[in-house]
Amino acid sequence: MLFMFLLFTGILLSIYYAPSESSAYQSIKYIERKVYLGGLMRSLHKWSANLMVVCLVIHAIRVFVTGSYKKPRELNWVAGSLLFIVTLGFGFTGYLLPWDQKAYWATVVGTSMAGTVPLIGHYLTILLRGGPDVNGFTLLRFYSLHVLWLPVASIILLWVHFHMVRQQGISGGL
Repeated sequence: MLFMFLLFTGILLSIYYAPSESSAYQSIKYIERKVYLGGLMRSLHKWSANLMVVCLVIHAIRVFVTGSYKKPRELNWVAGSLLFIVTLGFGFTGYLLPWDQKAYWATVVGTSMAGTVPLIGHYLTILLRGGPDVNGFTLLRFYSLHVLWLPVASIILLWVHFHMVRQQGISGGL
């Protein structure tokens, strides 16, 4: 349900958002101040995303505590874990989109963490940023991930997850 709500508000926000270095911040201000109910849509999108992460954490804890990840549901646990990672990816990529100072520096720090991976860290950082620095290419890359690639991955993983639940039935828990 939260995914559908985020999809709906995200589509409405994308109508007015401009993913470029020169106009991203201004388009956010335009959405908040000039678009009818734009500020409400942006707030609903942001808070729904936060609530989705909280709900996924609670769901994962319940699955773990009840042992619902055990045979024959191991692959469903893997699909759910991948969905959680994709959801965190949504949060990380969406955080940069307002293109303000807080988002910029959070992305600099977040992408720098990839640089600590042994042997390939430097290449991961460049891959994430689209170059050596956080700039307009990073913004466009994150926007593309946020509105195209991560939703496609989510839909596929949701289908796999729900298909396996339907095939195996709902776990009885403890």
